[in-house]
Amino acid sequence: MAGKIKGARALLSIARAAALGDACFSHIVRRLRPGLSEREIAADIEAFLLGNGAEGLAFPTICVSGPNTSLPHGEPGDRRLETGDLLTMDFGAVMEGYCGDMTRTVAIGRASREQRKVYRTVRLAQEAALAAARDGVACSEVDRAARELIERAGYGEFFTHGTGHGVGREVHEKPTLNAKSRETLRENMPVTIEPGIYIPGKFGVRIEDLAIVAKFGIINLVRSDKNLIVI
Repeated sequence: MAGKIKGARALLSIARAAALGDACFSHIVRRLRPGLSEREIAADIEAFLLGNGAEGLAFPTICVSGPNTSLPHGEPGDRRLETGDLLTMDFGAVMEGYCGDMTRTVAIGRASREQRKVYRTVRLAQEAALAAARDGVACSEVDRAARELIERAGYGEFFTHGTGHGVGREVHEKPTLNAKSRETLRENMPVTIEPGIYIPGKFGVRIEDLAIVAKFGIINLVRSDKNLIVI
């Protein structure tokens, strides 16, 4: 199945969903503090999205902390934030029938040298994949750009999913950006770029942007800071 090219109205709706995601991230980082539970933070994220124009949630919010960040699709629970934790938040709004999708990982109180190294590796991998994505490029090539950088840093075994996917009325659509994909990016395809490193029992990092494929490269719809934020 070919990836889905979107028209102008759909792309505008996806851009609005992404903008609401940015506003939500700005809101939530001001409220984070040790002692809050994953479930409480997820509820705050969802309340902000729904209270500021979202028709619904693109998917159940992922909000995991500490060792739970090593689970790429972990569900929020009763664990409470502690100083030294990483916190990963993956969420999206539905606007005019179309989905947003973004992920940011932040540190609570402080970040260890290892956490900073992994974060920097993921960020560089994401930047490499964003730079590789453009009209006519194989999806597998975008995945390779991120994966090779993570492998060179020594974390290849801990990158356990694909680099991205299409987004539209469903949060997961074609194309699929992974090593086995035979699809090609085309202009006006909305796609996520979301490499991650997940070290079992310790911590994980994921950074995800939602972008529109263009002739010259990509138009990144997510503006939230990608420097490591320590709260």
